[in-house]
Amino acid sequence: QVQLVESGGGSVQSGGSLRLSCAASGFTSSRYCMAWFRQAPGKEREGVARFNSYGSTMYADSVKGRFTIYQDNAKNTLYLQMNSLKPEDTAMYYCAADPTWWLLLRPNDYNYWGQGTQVTVSS
Repeated sequence: QVQLVESGGGSVQSGGSLRLSCAASGFTSSRYCMAWFRQAPGKEREGVARFNSYGSTMYADSVKGRFTIYQDNAKNTLYLQMNSLKPEDTAMYYCAADPTWWLLLRPNDYNYWGQGTQVTVSS
């Protein structure tokens, strides 16, 4: 049974940092396309970053240069290091996975989702 459990969210001031974790179970995450999405109140879910099974990364323009996605295969865990956080980064952050090896950052392409972790950035 595929399961994704996010952690690491919290409240931070503008300019601060957080690291989100997504612990995967029931499958080998290194063989899946893994991604982070976020959804702010009243807005659609948007892609943040993707890490595919070949180690290729993709980022939304709004987070390039500030966020880094990476994976620890030994721990079967996906991470999102978020630096220089801004109030507009405030959202619920979700981890997603799909066995398709090449995906973009479109929510409908991913079949498995975690429950989310809240990130709040104050000015």
